[in-house]
Amino acid sequence: MADRFFPNVLPDLVAEKMEHKEEIGETLMKLLSMPYSSLSQHFKRTALDLKETITLETWGITGQNVSDFTLYCGTLGSAFLLFKSFQVTNNTNDLSLCLAIVDACNSASLSSRIRDVTFLCGRAGVCALGAVAAKHAGSQELLNHYLTQFREIKLSRNLPDELLYGRAGFLWACVFLNKHLGEGTIPSTVTRAVVDEIIKNGKALAKKGGSPLMFEWYGEKYWGAAHGLAGIIHVLMGMELKPDEIQDVKDTLRYLIRNRFPSGNYPASEQDRKRDVLVHWCHGAPGIALTYVKAAEVFVDDEFLEAAVDAAEVVWNLGLLKRVGICHGISGNAYVFLSLYRKTGKLEFLYRAKAFACFLLDRAHKLISKGEMHGGDRPYSLFEGIGGMAYLFLDMIEPLGSRFPAYEL
Repeated sequence: MADRFFPNVLPDLVAEKMEHKEEIGETLMKLLSMPYSSLSQHFKRTALDLKETITLETWGITGQNVSDFTLYCGTLGSAFLLFKSFQVTNNTNDLSLCLAIVDACNSASLSSRIRDVTFLCGRAGVCALGAVAAKHAGSQELLNHYLTQFREIKLSRNLPDELLYGRAGFLWACVFLNKHLGEGTIPSTVTRAVVDEIIKNGKALAKKGGSPLMFEWYGEKYWGAAHGLAGIIHVLMGMELKPDEIQDVKDTLRYLIRNRFPSGNYPASEQDRKRDVLVHWCHGAPGIALTYVKAAEVFVDDEFLEAAVDAAEVVWNLGLLKRVGICHGISGNAYVFLSLYRKTGKLEFLYRAKAFACFLLDRAHKLISKGEMHGGDRPYSLFEGIGGMAYLFLDMIEPLGSRFPAYEL
């Protein structure tokens, strides 16, 4: 397992210095001791530089040719990053370019044989982001265009229930639209039908004495955020649930807590409960920790907050991964601490997020160039590559407003 992460030798706390003389070639310790107002400017400058590089590589150099339209690893991820940049800087050029990329992704998704229905990996993400960006651009016509297309998306009966390719991923897109465009944009009659199907499937696969809800993706009963229980439950907690459904959700989370590894980490799946190696958002403690934080918020229950804190300790000790990305890298793992900071207000969690982010700020490019850190099979993408790092740096500017992209709302 040790070959998956860098040993975390970061101090438990580094006091900020009131006075800081900026120098060329900041070391990691200098970054950690920098007053946050100064450090946030470092994050901002680096994020905006990365945004320009990413946009050039995924949009400019390709001649605006979209080979992968998805948000997860494709060109829509660049549009999502640009929309985030617009939210931070109010630079309308970012918003205009975001909409241009969404338009190209829309055309590519219509002509693709694969039109998955989720926010992360399908047309739902294209239409939802397009509608929200159009609202900010003041174009009611374009907003209506994307909403109409979104409402035409059909969910097949053989669809899985998970986040990346299934019903939960479609539901997340609905919640995204309702948050940004107003409750009822996607009516509850639509979302309730999807919730009913997910709950029905979860109960059907559950075994007596086990988890009240269980789901399967390609034959595996996954636990994590991308394909399994944590991601599906995370989305369900954003819906209006019946009392018995709330109880099933709580008891499913308690099932995960009871069956975690002695290390505090979590198995990737029901069938893989002896292999304690993955500390990723997609599989393992990080994604499950984010779900516990949401459970603590929704149910006002310290049991889930304690479980989130326990999982965060695993992330601190083992989560300085030799990968840069959001899905399975340091960038994504930093969001565990940001989420706990928002929930608790405790500075120790902000420090830990800062430590992971500063590690990336100081060393990521050098480690990737030396082959000591994996830059992602799609190195400029949002979920595998430096797109996720840029997004994290933008969120580090105002940590209380941070949200794990396309997961937290």
